[in-house]
Amino acid sequence: MIKLILYLLIAGNANVSDLNIVIKGVDDIKGSIYIAVFDNAESFPDFGKQLVEKVLPVNKKTLNHTFKDLPHDDYAVAIFHDINNNGVLDKNALGIPVEPYGFSRNARARFSAPPFKEAKIELKRNQAIEIVIQ
Repeated sequence: MIKLILYLLIAGNANVSDLNIVIKGVDDIKGSIYIAVFDNAESFPDFGKQLVEKVLPVNKKTLNHTFKDLPHDDYAVAIFHDINNNGVLDKNALGIPVEPYGFSRNARARFSAPPFKEAKIELKRNQAIEIVIQ
């Protein structure tokens, strides 16, 4: 009976994996890093519409966080460094971010956030990705 229960617990988690995000490019050791994981193009990269999120205090130049047990799916990650800790990505009068930010696959677009498909990662097993904020 115990073997059956263990098997069911293990088999029940066969379609989930961990996503470890390593954040590099931190210049100022202050503020917070906002990490948002999105599972669809319609909400990406609008903070507040993400599947899961994490806010980390900035206490070193390289940070990481692992999102545990995410269902196997396509995801895109958006990150920003909230240097002044006001809870938003600050922008100038033209709408251009003045705080560092980054996306999975280090995707970049010229005048806006990259589309979901350019930042998309396929999570099918435990995986680590590196995002360099700029």
